[in-house]
Amino acid sequence: MTDRKKLLGEERREKLLSLLQTSDQPITGSALSKMTNVSRQVIVGDITLLKARNEPIVATSQGYIYLQTKKPILHERTVACNHDPSLAETELNLLVDLGILVKDVKVEHPVYGDLTASIMVTNRKEVQQFLEKVSQTKAAFLSELTNGIHLHTIAASSEELLNEAVEALRQADILID
Repeated sequence: MTDRKKLLGEERREKLLSLLQTSDQPITGSALSKMTNVSRQVIVGDITLLKARNEPIVATSQGYIYLQTKKPILHERTVACNHDPSLAETELNLLVDLGILVKDVKVEHPVYGDLTASIMVTNRKEVQQFLEKVSQTKAAFLSELTNGIHLHTIAASSEELLNEAVEALRQADILID
């Protein structure tokens, strides 16, 4: 539902927080701007302010999400991978098919240092949406900056699933041991 009046400052940020906390899907900046009757740029600024207050909001290719603190504790691991862009879909599907959350991708850039981008995919539909966004925007994968070498933070409900994911990456010749 769209509010007719323009929400101001703190009232708008509280509304954004409430919308994100109650949504089980990512919400785009454009959708949030329509709901609060302000520009998308104002939303970007508001999200930045909320993040500065340590609100666990993450920007993904599908939109903004609020990381719920009531979710089960996930085990995390960083894995080093190397492949060309044509294997990105294979790599991500391999992981999500095992029940893995692929949180981000990181590369070490020679000029800018460590670059990290949120991915936050947990299933094939989200992988497809992520890849479509990359294709539509003609964006390069971060790993293209480093000849295919990159890191992923992966998370799962158990160490066993993380071990399976590492082995699957190794079998696909994607893992750097």
